[in-house]
Amino acid sequence: MKIAGVILAGGLARRMGGGDKALLQLGGETLLARVIARLRPQVGEMVLNANGDPARFAEFGLPVVADTVEGFAGPLAGILEGMRWAAAKGYTHVASAAGDTPFFPADLVVRLAGAARSGGQPIALAATNDPERGLSEHPTFGLWPVDLADNLEEALTVGNMRKIIVWTSRHGCARAVFDEAGEFPFFNVNTPEDMVAAERILKEQA
Repeated sequence: MKIAGVILAGGLARRMGGGDKALLQLGGETLLARVIARLRPQVGEMVLNANGDPARFAEFGLPVVADTVEGFAGPLAGILEGMRWAAAKGYTHVASAAGDTPFFPADLVVRLAGAARSGGQPIALAATNDPERGLSEHPTFGLWPVDLADNLEEALTVGNMRKIIVWTSRHGCARAVFDEAGEFPFFNVNTPEDMVAAERILKEQA
């Protein structure tokens, strides 16, 4: 596998009052800077999926690709753009990470790749075991073969597909389970209250 990375930062951030969640400060650094620092050692090149004026992300030095699927199609639209960008660069796969999730595992990508290989599946998603719900998937953290891009675009545009799990179930999906990765490996910031919690987690990890 030759793996690039895509950081998904194209959400509407309604519960944060709008704007760019990824540019919020956590412990003196933006959420996006923390995500970039975690993902960079795990992949070849990286691209940022975000809509609107790309100049607001210039300080991070990453190429920025916007959704080409009309309307707000959610994370799958960003994954599609990551696939297209990675394919043009000669990569076989793209690993996705959410721009509002600053504590994800440092071995995310290698574990996703291992799960895909051992399970004989084209796609792999991150998961944790929830004491109440059982296996809980984190579908914005996944490994995606770029040769499925045409199929995904058709699902988004013709089939009006929006849920990641529905699309992955059509193709086969392995799970990389991160039960030993700490209490909050995929904690994401959706609300002001979440940011307070993230500050607490950051202090606990220091």
